[in-house]
This record gives sequence, C-alpha cells and structure tokens, in this order.
Amino acid sequence: MVKRLVVKFGGGSLRTGSDFVRAAKLVADEAGRGAQVVVVVSAMGDTTDKLSQIIAEATSNRASPREVDEVLSMGERTASRVFAAALQAQGVRARLIDVDDPAWPIITDDEHTHASPLVELCASRIRENIVPILEDGIVVVLPGFIGLSKQGFVTTLGRGGSDTTALLIGSVVEADEAVFVTDVEGILTADPKLVADPALISELTVDELIGLADVGFKFLHGKALRFKKGSVNIRVISNKASTISERGTTIRGSFPELKVELYSPEPLASITIVGRELGKSPDVMAELLSIAKEAGAAIAGMSSDPNSVILYLKPTRDVLNKLHSVVKSRPEALAMSVRSDLALIRVKGVGLEEEPGIIGRISRPLRDREINIFGMFTVTSSVFLLVDWDERSSVIQLVEKSLRSAEIHS
Repeated sequence: MVKRLVVKFGGGSLRTGSDFVRAAKLVADEAGRGAQVVVVVSAMGDTTDKLSQIIAEATSNRASPREVDEVLSMGERTASRVFAAALQAQGVRARLIDVDDPAWPIITDDEHTHASPLVELCASRIRENIVPILEDGIVVVLPGFIGLSKQGFVTTLGRGGSDTTALLIGSVVEADEAVFVTDVEGILTADPKLVADPALISELTVDELIGLADVGFKFLHGKALRFKKGSVNIRVISNKASTISERGTTIRGSFPELKVELYSPEPLASITIVGRELGKSPDVMAELLSIAKEAGAAIAGMSSDPNSVILYLKPTRDVLNKLHSVVKSRPEALAMSVRSDLALIRVKGVGLEEEPGIIGRISRPLRDREINIFGMFTVTSSVFLLVDWDERSSVIQLVEKSLRSAEIHS
C-alpha cells in the first residue's frame, strides 16, 4: 500500500539555503521510496513578523486588512517557491500550487488576517485537484497560512495557519501521518529556554496537548487542531532528523466536539471565605484544600483575590464544619458564607480561549432570560459557570444554541 504523508516545515526550519537543501532531501528520500507527499511551507524564519512590522510602519497602521494579507502572504509564497525549486534541483518531480493557480484548494471566508477555511469547499477542491497529482507520483508543494476568499482575494489564517493548512489537507487526502518538522526534536517537558535539560515526550493525546497549548505551549494551535481527524496522527520531528520517519513526538486522537454539559451530577455550593490578605497566605490555602480533599468533597474549582477565597464543592456538613474551624482558628480569616444548590455547567471545546466574544456568547442568552450567573472561570479550553440548580437544563440548552449558531455563521 502506498504511503501518503503531509509534511509541514516550520519557519524555524527554513532560515538559509542549506536549510532548504536539507529539508528537500528529507522529502526527496521519502518520495524516492514511493511515498506520496504534500509539503506545506511556512515563511522563512521570522519573515511574517518583519513584513507585519514593515507594512505597519510604512502606512502608519492605515493599511486595510486586505492589503495586510497581500503583504503577509509573500513570506509563505516565497518560501514555497524556493522549496519547490530545491526539490526539482534534487531530481524530484514537484508541483508548486499557489493562490493564483486554478488548482488552489484553500478557500476561506473574507475575514482578512484571521480567515477560516470553508471546509466542504476546501475538501472538494483537495479531492479534485490535489489527490490526482499525488497519485501521479508528483510531490505537491503549497504555501501554508494563506487562503483565497470566494471573492478572489488573498487571505491569511492567523496564528497556527500553516498547521491548519497541513491538517486540513491531511484529513481530506487521508494521509497516514502529518509530519511537522521544527527546530526542536519534538515536544519537550518544558521550554528549553526556561529550564535545563527538558525531556522528549514520545506520545501525547490531543486533549493533553490542548492543556499545554492553553498555558502558552504553542507547538500547535487549538484552531488548527479542529481540522485533525483521529485517523491522522501528527508526528513532530527535528529539522536535523536524518529521515522523515524519525521518532520525535506522536500526537494521537481527534478534536473533541463542542460540549455544554452538567459537570457535577449533584448540586454544589459556592463557599466564600473572607479575611485579610488571605491570598497571600499559602498555609491557609493549603489547609482549606486539604480539608476538602480529605473529606472526599468533589472540588470543582477554586478562585481567590487578596482578601477572599471561593471554593466550589459538594457541601457536606462535615466539610462545612471543618472549613469553618479554619475560619475561627486562623487570624487571616474572618467569616464564611455559603450559597447552595448551584449547578456547575462546563462549556468545553478546543480553542475557546482564542475566540473573541466567547464569554458574551455564553452569558448573553442567560442575561436575556434573566438567569443569574453566580460564578465563572476558565480551565484549559473549558469555561465553567455556576447557576441555580433548577435552571441547569435551560442554561445548557440556551448556551448550546448560542454557540452552535455562532459556529454555523462563522
């Protein structure tokens, strides 16, 4: 069976002519073994940032988003031309497909600088235009990050745009793998710029990667992961690898669907402990959490400011008494209040934190129905909200309807 790959080269892997030679050899070797390969190319180094700065300075920030996209697209368009030429210089049959080519597959909406692919239209064009070229044994080279609106204008996909291009194409062509070639050996246990001797993670799930991405671990963006099919694994390898099959880090699983669900099957309470600079007293905080844990309470979350701590948990009598004992015994604590019969609703979906207006889309329908929100906090692509227990079903339906409607019109 013929192996089919999508290989994405990040900008850090393509800074010099010798980088292009090394990268092209990786692809040439794989094609020489009979693999069908689509190459998605990012702009060289920090070209996109430089172009963004230049257009801003040259126009005193007066350039239209459409003009900005035209300029920013030049980084990927140039790099893909160089890559195709490097492949051909090594005797590889390669076809460059750019936005001005009738075979261009990535069609987007007209939201310049952060456009979204029109998935069904893209899929149709990928199957019609890309798959036959692969089946002819020709390596396809495309610039990542950019698209073409239905009106025929160049667009850009925003942060993680080249990842989006690669995963969308990989899903449609049913690639065996999407290989992301970077300037590190894979995904590490921590940023090597911040800690000494981080270790390579051999395998991650999409859910685990999402948790890392939400706290600044930007190897893959949530927006891009929406286009990953479960059958297409991602493998992150170093640009210094000797072959495309280098071990690196494998990412398995698929993008979790948007969910609005009841997080706890039982009513919870919001327990507020007020004091003097409680947030600066780690001993008190640790004691509060220890009591809840030892009592078997299902802690849903915790938030604090300098003078108060709020616990969200199942309010058993034992837990309440032990928490109150801390209030009485610690000079930093003054009093405790309890709001009972609350439902904790979780809105979960990859990239929620990157979507402008997401909190408004969650809260607006509740405001319109005069449903009070007693608390809200975010944890790794989830938004939690506390509402009256008797309103839980209505809240789930209203929020889900609001978010689904936004998806349809986005």
